[in-house]
Amino acid sequence: MRPGVIVLLHSPLTTAAAWGRLPEVLRAAGYPVVAPDIRDDDHPPYAQRYVARAALEIAGAPEIREAPGTPVTLVAHSGAGPLLPVIGSAQRAAHRRVAGYVFADAGLPPVGSLTRMALFPRDIADHLDGLFAAGGAFPDWPAPPGLEGTLRPRGRDFFTEPLPTPQDWPDAPCGVLQWSEAYADVARQAASRGWPVVPFTGADDHFAAHTDPDGTAAALADLLATM
Repeated sequence: MRPGVIVLLHSPLTTAAAWGRLPEVLRAAGYPVVAPDIRDDDHPPYAQRYVARAALEIAGAPEIREAPGTPVTLVAHSGAGPLLPVIGSAQRAAHRRVAGYVFADAGLPPVGSLTRMALFPRDIADHLDGLFAAGGAFPDWPAPPGLEGTLRPRGRDFFTEPLPTPQDWPDAPCGVLQWSEAYADVARQAASRGWPVVPFTGADDHFAAHTDPDGTAAALADLLATM
């Protein structure tokens, strides 16, 4: 498929810095790239604020303004995955075609209106329940080397907010980049739906875009070629 403009959507639990040098590597390979940095979704409704800001950032990007008919390929990392259908719906409402959806070590959208908590395996949900009861926030682990200051821990209300999902999704090809063992179930679900899955051949690393941008760009190019 022809991806048009690649839009890199960081997790709501990080900043865009989690992409590392990946935007620059993709641009050097000839792909137009938009990488919004969304930070004003810090109070409810979290999902709606993220989606609205992403729509504004995409619409205002030079790559979009200078080629208004160019389609976009939406690439989500981690917690941005469940929001891809709504972000895609916003693009279509703006008369912008979505060429495809890529889940880069990212959660899949819920079926119906579920919460983020409901998407977690039971053991992780139980851990979060205890963490929030003690007044904590998640992520509750330190940022990896080189990503200090990029994590945005959230409390219970973020994870128990219902996530909207359009009824007509998916409206474009979907694919998965698996970077870590934690997303093996996502890869299996995607494969069962007939979506192409490209496992990352480097280390078991949820932040592969930051640690190995060249390998990540190559894996993304391979995935796009099969979608």
